[in-house]
Amino acid sequence: MPLAESEPPRDCALCPRLVALREEVRADYPLWWNAPVPAWGDPAAWLALVGLAPGKHGAHRTGRPFTGDGAGDLLFPALIEAGLARGAYGGEAEDGLALQGAMILNAVKCLPPANKPIRAEFAACSRYLSAQLDALPALQVVVAIGKDAHDALLRQHGLTLSRHKFAHGAVHDLPDGTRLIDSYHCSRYNVNTGRLTLAMFVDVLRQAIALHR
Repeated sequence: MPLAESEPPRDCALCPRLVALREEVRADYPLWWNAPVPAWGDPAAWLALVGLAPGKHGAHRTGRPFTGDGAGDLLFPALIEAGLARGAYGGEAEDGLALQGAMILNAVKCLPPANKPIRAEFAACSRYLSAQLDALPALQVVVAIGKDAHDALLRQHGLTLSRHKFAHGAVHDLPDGTRLIDSYHCSRYNVNTGRLTLAMFVDVLRQAIALHR
């Protein structure tokens, strides 16, 4: 774990709904990861990509953010194309893929029912998101993967959502000097409907690279 000191315990008990679901899935699939999903990437990252929460058959199964579900099928090829990852994405944590200059985090670290965390769960997990962003000394740019991640990051910085509206490709200045770029979520639904394409996400990553000082 690249940011091990800032990770929650494997049996984190902060959110009752998430604990109950975790125990249910552990009983059904005991060989899965079945725990808060840790940050993954380059400890010297200048770029952080923040998603919503682990997917049941993706990160909750594999233990690596965005790995094993439809979202990863777009995210990781885009990172490779933008020069922010090396290797090949194989859909498993042991595929040998490595990030370069980037770290992937989630606003909520545990699997939520119906893939929808509630406000209290965002608030409970914000201590870990904040600690992990603070643990990246070279951080300059944050990409919010979806509006929920965008909103979580704004609340973390005490910013008003109405003054920093989510829009794909929009750039916001954060109080700590970092820049926030919005992207539509790389979910299978958004990809299948054409709302987000590989080229669109690569463009967001290239925006981030252009802001990198």
